[in-house]
Amino acid sequence: MPQAPDVDRYTDLHRQFVWRVPPRFNIAEACCGRWARSTPQALAIVVAHEDGTTQTCSYAELQVATNRLSGVLARLGVQRGDRVAIVMPQRVETAVAHLAAHQLGAIAMPLAMLFGPDALEYRLNDSRAQVAIVDESAIANLLAARVACPALQTVLAVGAAQGQGDLDWDAAMRREQPCFTPAGTRCDDAAVLVYTSGTTGPPKGALIPQRALIGNLSGFVCSQNWFAGADAAFWSPADWAWTGGLMDALLPTLYFGRTIVASRARFDPVRAFELMQRHQVTHTFLFPTALKAMMKAVPAPRDAYALKLRAIMSAGEAVGDAVFTYCHDQLGVTVNEMFGQTEVNYIVGNCGSFIDREGRAHSAWPARPGSMGRPYPGHRVEVLGDDGNICPRGTPGDVAVHRRDVHGQPDPVFFLGYWNNDGATRAKFSGDPNDSWCRTGDMAVMDEDGYLWYQGRSDDMFKSAGYRIGPGEIENCLVKHPAVANAAVVPKPDAERGALVKAYVVLAPGFAPGPQLVAALQQHVRGKLAPYEVPKEVEFIDALPMTTTGKVQRRVLRLREEARAQPH
Repeated sequence: MPQAPDVDRYTDLHRQFVWRVPPRFNIAEACCGRWARSTPQALAIVVAHEDGTTQTCSYAELQVATNRLSGVLARLGVQRGDRVAIVMPQRVETAVAHLAAHQLGAIAMPLAMLFGPDALEYRLNDSRAQVAIVDESAIANLLAARVACPALQTVLAVGAAQGQGDLDWDAAMRREQPCFTPAGTRCDDAAVLVYTSGTTGPPKGALIPQRALIGNLSGFVCSQNWFAGADAAFWSPADWAWTGGLMDALLPTLYFGRTIVASRARFDPVRAFELMQRHQVTHTFLFPTALKAMMKAVPAPRDAYALKLRAIMSAGEAVGDAVFTYCHDQLGVTVNEMFGQTEVNYIVGNCGSFIDREGRAHSAWPARPGSMGRPYPGHRVEVLGDDGNICPRGTPGDVAVHRRDVHGQPDPVFFLGYWNNDGATRAKFSGDPNDSWCRTGDMAVMDEDGYLWYQGRSDDMFKSAGYRIGPGEIENCLVKHPAVANAAVVPKPDAERGALVKAYVVLAPGFAPGPQLVAALQQHVRGKLAPYEVPKEVEFIDALPMTTTGKVQRRVLRLREEARAQPH
């Protein structure tokens, strides 16, 4: 593992950091209300349309729209604690819907526009949401699901979906006043209900409190190299329906009174560079899969684009040193890897720089290629063994975050629990409820300096001929080959070895599958990793199965291999 430079302010930042969580806190006031009063004309949202046109929304305009929608929801009978489903992509109305729900003390429930009727039906019924706000991207699926959702009383239609629901956005908003008196909320009140992807069973609704936004801020600021400068503009392709888009992009950007760029276009690596250039994006969150696609499509971006990037955060999968090197050498930015979950977000990562009280920039703690970083200030993170004890440094275990920080104070990042699922909530923790560890289910090794090295999801790990194998290292190695755009490694059942290492490979443009390429890829891995990590089989595939949060669904490929191994 590479050695860190001498400059390292990590210990000082941790020692000096203290959480200050007010007893009463409201996301809408923190992210919009105060800015609408102090900097009303500042740009809050810029929507980049596919045809090249833009739509802008100031903080004053955002607040007026939020007030009107709060009035609409109140008129529909929405009260404190009620769930409001939001099924829309990145657009101004999506931000308004979240803020309006918070102003009421209601619970915003973002749902991905890519969900089909069955997925929507499960979440709507499980949450008993009484209002759904939806645009043309999901209105057909929502209406199909609604037939079996008796608790859903009103569908508020937005954009081109107007005329297909119970109430149209434009008409409803015109009837309401531009002023609204927000409900006072406590920091521990529920604010957001986000359903996990359900890769190991039915989706679970993680109930996020108002204070969790504060708990995210140390990680956000660090991962964005302090997010300094009045010209800061943030963009991420991450869907605002998920924690990555909502808590890592939209809400923290608005919390700091800066501009977030929204785009409804399907992600395209070349278009991503064009968007960042056109809108002078300074900070971004890009999934490793997106960065891999950009690396293959535009190997030398600074030769073609005038970029203003000051920070890149990446999460969802291990970045790998190939992408790390590309960002450093070709984009001029050291990518800050981040790790977190819906339940406990922004707990581990890197930070290239920090700003002191005099406004001077300093090196924070150096990123190490291949490492997911160190615990962010305010979070106490360790690697636990099966027995619940902290593993010795260098020993793999389950990444876990403690309810109390290094100073013994409650960590505000924690979720309240799983919706109507106390058993799953209890299973997430080990130890006394008020003095416990929250297990993430992600395996890692912590080195002597506190850096974590990702090993993979506990359910992605497998054994082959007695060797314990994590897919991430092999996938990262494969992506370094010019023919590979992306890769996923899973076990293939084998009577002799228990499992064989199998790689599913998406080819880069200009390469064709064949036995010679398989042999070349195997030799490529053989020269860099251990012999037992060389894929015994390579299957070329047009696209890997992905979650809507940008994670490879290895479980889908694993089940495919298990099904193929069954006798017919």
